[in-house]
Amino acid sequence: MRYIERTIDKELAGLLGEVPAVSIVGAKGVGKTETAKQLAGTVLHMDVSAPARALAVSLEDLAKVTRRPVLIDEWPRAAQSWDNVRHIVDSDPSPNRFILTGSTSGKGYGIHSGAGRIVQLHMRPMSLEERGLAEQAVSISEILDGASYSGLYEQSPVGFRDYAHEIFASGFPGIRGYSDQGIKALVQGYIDAIVEKEFEELGVVVRKPNVLRAWLTAYAAATATTTSYAKILRASTPGEERMPSKDTTLVYRDALDRLYLTERVDPWLPTPNPIATLGRSQKHFLVDPALALALLKKPKNELLTSTQELGVGSSRDNSVFGRLFENLVAISLRVYAQGADADLYHFRTSDGRHEVDFIIERGDDLLGIEVKLSPQVNTGDGNGLNWLEDRLDGSRRLTKILINTGTHAYRQPDDILVVPLALLGS
Repeated sequence: MRYIERTIDKELAGLLGEVPAVSIVGAKGVGKTETAKQLAGTVLHMDVSAPARALAVSLEDLAKVTRRPVLIDEWPRAAQSWDNVRHIVDSDPSPNRFILTGSTSGKGYGIHSGAGRIVQLHMRPMSLEERGLAEQAVSISEILDGASYSGLYEQSPVGFRDYAHEIFASGFPGIRGYSDQGIKALVQGYIDAIVEKEFEELGVVVRKPNVLRAWLTAYAAATATTTSYAKILRASTPGEERMPSKDTTLVYRDALDRLYLTERVDPWLPTPNPIATLGRSQKHFLVDPALALALLKKPKNELLTSTQELGVGSSRDNSVFGRLFENLVAISLRVYAQGADADLYHFRTSDGRHEVDFIIERGDDLLGIEVKLSPQVNTGDGNGLNWLEDRLDGSRRLTKILINTGTHAYRQPDDILVVPLALLGS
C-alpha cells in the first residue's frame, strides 16, 4: 500500500537530525507506525514479536543495534525499553538513534519521564490537507510568516455533501477507503475496543460497560462546547437516581486522555490581557468526529437532512452537522498549528456574548478563526473577529479567517479571509 505523506513527516525528520530519540504519541490508528517506518533503519514490534521484545528489554543488546534509527513500536508492551533508550542516549546523545511509538501515555508504567532525552511528537488523524481532496490555497504557516493573500481568489472542488462524508469516513488511514458499510463497521469496532479492551489495558476496571458507553455518548453530544463535566454526567444517565460518581467519570476522562482520544482546546488568555473578563473552560472534542457520529448513532445522510440539535452544552450552531464540522476543523487546525510551531486555543468572554471559535498563536502573531457550516457568508458572520480586532492593541498582528463549506476562497472588504476548509493547509 502506498504511503500517504503526513504533515508530521518533515517535523520528525528535522528532530531526528538533531536529537537522539523521538517518541511519537497519539491514538491507535492515526498512522504512527507507518510514518516512523519511513525513516527507521531497524523495526522492533513489541506487540507481535517475542524476539523483538527480548532485544528491546536488554540494555546491552539494544545498545548494539547499528541500523539506526531503531523503531520500538508500541513500546508500552515492553515498558523497560523506554528506560533502556533513556540510559543509552545518556551515554551517547548522538542524533537519529531511536523512534518510539505508543498509543497510551507512559503514566502508570513506573518509568522515568525521559525529559531532556526523549522528545515527544503528537500525531493526530489525517487533516483535510493530508486526505488529498484539493490543492491548498491558503497556508497557516505562510500567514504566520507574514503572507497577506491580497487578491486571493481560488475555487474548491469539495462540496457540502463531501464534508458530511469526511466526518463519517474518519481521518484514520486504515479505515478510509472502505465502502460506507465497511467504514461504519470499523468505526464501531474501534469504539467497542475502547470500552471492552483499551480501558482494561490501562488498569481501569469498567464494571458497567453500558455506563461508560453512555458517558462517551454524552461527551460526543457535548462536542464543540465548554459545558461542564457535571452536565455531561447528568446527560449520560437521564432519569436515573443512581448515576456514576464524579470520581468514576474523572477516571473515564483520565483514561481517554491517556489513550489520546480527547482533543480539548484550552481557552485563550492573552498576556497582557486587553479584555476584562474571559471564559476559562476548555472546549470539548473527540480525536475524530467519526467516533462522535457513531456514538450518537447518526447515519451519514442525516447530517444533511436532520434538523435535530445536540442537547448537551450550547454553541452558536447546535446542529449535529454544525458541531461535528467544527470537530473536523479542529483536527486540521491542530495539525497545521503544530507544523507551524504554534498553539491552538478558543476564545470566549465569561458572559458568552463574544467568542471566536479558534485562535492560533505564535509569538505576537494571531489568527482568529470562525467556523461556519454554511457555504454562503452572511452579514455579521465575522462580527466576533472584528470585535476582537478592535480590542487588541497595535503590538499584535491579527489575521481574520472564516472557514466554511463554500466553493471559493477570497478576501472580504473587511480583510476577513473566507476559506473553504478543503483549501486551507499547513
